[in-house]
Parts: sequence; structure tokens; C-alpha cells
Amino acid sequence: MGPLAAEDELGSFPQELKVDEHLRSLPSITSGELSRHNKTDDLWISIQGKVYNVTGWLRKHPGGEIPLLHLAGQDVTDAFLAFHPGTAWNLLPQFLVGTLSDYDVPLVAEEHRRLLREFKKAGLYKNPLNVYALYACWVVPLLALSVLGVLYSQSFMVHMLSAAMLGVVWNQSGWVGHDTGHCGMFKNPNIDRWFAIIVGDCLSGISMGWWKRNHNAHHIACNSIEYDPDLQYIPLFAVTSKLFSNLYSYFYDRVMPFDGLARSLIAYQHWTFYPIMAVARVNLFVQSLLVLTSKKHVPDRWLELGAIGFFYLWFFTLLSYLPSSERLVFVLVSFAVTGIQHVQFCLNHFSSPVYQGQPKSKAWVESQARGTLNLSTPAYMDWFHGGLQFQIEHHLFPTLPRHNLRKVTKFVRPFCEKHGLPYESVSFWEANRMIIRTLRTAALQARDFTKPAPALSESLLWEAVNSKG
Repeated sequence: MGPLAAEDELGSFPQELKVDEHLRSLPSITSGELSRHNKTDDLWISIQGKVYNVTGWLRKHPGGEIPLLHLAGQDVTDAFLAFHPGTAWNLLPQFLVGTLSDYDVPLVAEEHRRLLREFKKAGLYKNPLNVYALYACWVVPLLALSVLGVLYSQSFMVHMLSAAMLGVVWNQSGWVGHDTGHCGMFKNPNIDRWFAIIVGDCLSGISMGWWKRNHNAHHIACNSIEYDPDLQYIPLFAVTSKLFSNLYSYFYDRVMPFDGLARSLIAYQHWTFYPIMAVARVNLFVQSLLVLTSKKHVPDRWLELGAIGFFYLWFFTLLSYLPSSERLVFVLVSFAVTGIQHVQFCLNHFSSPVYQGQPKSKAWVESQARGTLNLSTPAYMDWFHGGLQFQIEHHLFPTLPRHNLRKVTKFVRPFCEKHGLPYESVSFWEANRMIIRTLRTAALQARDFTKPAPALSESLLWEAVNSKG
């Protein structure tokens, strides 16, 4: 029995392509041949033993071009199944160019796909929208109270309470934006996109186009120091001394130098981590505008620019009602409360193992489990963590609604244990201690001036340039 037939037996993914006479007439392609088609102007991938030339689809891909570029020339079945709804299968036939002769399914991938099918069959991918209605019942009044406190009170303390409430609203809108960005809220890409622009751009000033570009790259290359933007914070932070090497970022397409400034800042990063997180929202504003005004392909660019313009209009108008002496304090308080969420984003990955090199799709399942850790929290705190304290589950099943992540832990933990994958779950406070230990270890290494930054020929930049030819 050939690999294609074996895969068909695995089952019932929506719109799955079947072996037919047309497939048998197509050329047979080896993994070695496939790997040579890994460039922007010549990009092939394979899914379930079929090979697709997606070069022309690169700039049209709803998830951005980066996931395709990072996995170019590889079998991407597991990532494709995890991220794409059934409708995505309808697009594949137009790109079909052959079959993969040496396609095989590792046991860990086969069982991951089985869990994916079972979760879908059990209805766990259907999002309980009533939960969002309950969120709206307290988040919307909280936003109204924040605005009313500024407009109708002269009290400094009321103004600061209003700032804190606005920070909580931004936190909650961040979780909703994350859900819509993964098409995990309405399960309709168009509705999710519009709702994401409302809660992300209009309410929070964060470009969802930037977020999807950044977050999809993170999911594909979880904890790769060259490919994962969520590890690339030079000169402010470095979670490992492997970053002390004039890092070439394949996400930003530039060198991130470990120079004197970076060494000086990183040497005290375990002290500066929380203060910087308190104002990290500024970086999101800057990154959003940089992407939207760049030459990069960004869907709905002008719509997003207009939506972000609306955010700045209402936010600065709100600030204008405050005494001039309070405006900066109001901004800092609101940002500091939102900074709790930025800390949460770091807890699940900064203390997990990192690796060097391009993400390997065939090891996608393993890399997702190894690059994350969970937080052990009571159910009544799920609103605070946005459900993403179950980061292992989220990375293995990224479009699973967050309200169902807790439900699948009883299946994911045995799955990880069976296949020798780490399933680390610690308290919120222990995760904070772990991240400070990780930052302190790298900080002490950065202070060792007897070990200068590597010469260019010893750096990842040298490897990157020479690997490209």
C-alpha cells in the first residue's frame, strides 16, 4: 500500500483530496527535489503526499508570506491541518504539480492528527459565542466608566482608576483580538477580520495585520532564535547567550547586532524586564505603524490606517479632558496595567528551550510542545489569562477556541508523555521566577567582557549569508 492510500485511510478532514487518475498521471517528486524549491520565486510545499507550487499564492496567503517562506520546500501537512479550516482545501487543486514519492507519517504526527479529528468531531472547534457576550457585559461598562471618570470627575484618584480600567479593557480586547486573528471566534475569516480591526485597531491602536504577520511567524517557528520574532528583542532582552552573535533575523530580514549598547542593556535585563513591560505597548504602536507604512504586503492596509487614526483621535481627545499635569501619568498607568499582558506573553516561552535554524515542518508537533510551558491556574482565572495559560494545547491546536483549551488538557498531557514530549505546567508565580532566572543567567553571561561578541565569520549572520549563497 502506497503512502497516499495510507493517508486516505486516516480519515475525514473536510474537503480532503482523494487519489484519482489525475494524481497518478502527475510526476513523482522526492523530498530532496522538493527541498530545492524553497525560494520566493520558486516555492513548493507538500500536503498529505501531494506537491503544490504556491509561488503565485505567496503574497495572497491570508496568513502572510512568512509561514510559507519559513516552511518552503518541505512537507507542511501538520501545520496546514492545525491552522486551516476545511474551506482551505478547495484552493489546493489549482496548485497541484505532483506527488511526494517518499511521504511518510511519523507516529507522533499521526496521533496528533487523530486528536485533531476527534476534537472536531466532538464539536470542540465550535466557539461558544455566549461567553463573549458575558465578557461584553462587564468590559463595555468598564470602558464607559473609564471615559465617564475622565469627562465628569475632577479627582486625580478617579482619573487614575479610569486609566487602570482602560488598561483592563485593552487587556481583554487583546485576548479577543488573538481569538479573531486565529479565526477562532466566528470561524469565518471575513467576520473575524472585521471584528479584529474593531477591537484591535479602533479600540487598541494595534494593527491586526502586523499582529498576524508577527504571530503566525511565531507559531510556525516557535523558539527558533533566527526565525521567531518573539525571541528577537535585541538590544533589550536575550533569553540565551546564543543571541550574542550578531543575529540575522529572517523575520525582520536584517542583522540584530550584539554591540556595546546591547551588552550594557542585557547585562541588567532581569532588573529592567518589568519596567520595560510596563511601557511595552509603545513598541506595539510603533511596530504597527512601521508595517502599515512599509512596502510589505498587508491586506486592508488603508482600512487599518484609518482605524488606527480613529484610535489616536479618540484617545488623544480623551487625554485633552485631563489636566495637563495628569496626562502622562494617565498614559503610564493605563500602559502599566496592560503591561501585565505583555508579561503573560513572555512567561510561556522565555524559559523554554530554544533552537537554531529553520523550522522543520516534519518536527512541527515536537517543536510546538518543546517551545512552550503551561501555567497552572484555577478555572475562575481563565478570563485573566485569556485561556492562553494552556499554551501547549494552544500551540498544538492553534484554532481551538480558548474556552475549550482546559477541556483538552486531559488528552494532551498523555499524548505528550507517550511520545516523550515535555508537558511542563507551573504556577503563575513560579513562571515569573523562572523567567527572571533565565534573564539573569543570560545577563551574567553578557557581563563577561572576557568573551567578546563573535567575529562576523563566527556569527549566525555569516552562516545565514553563506547558506543563501
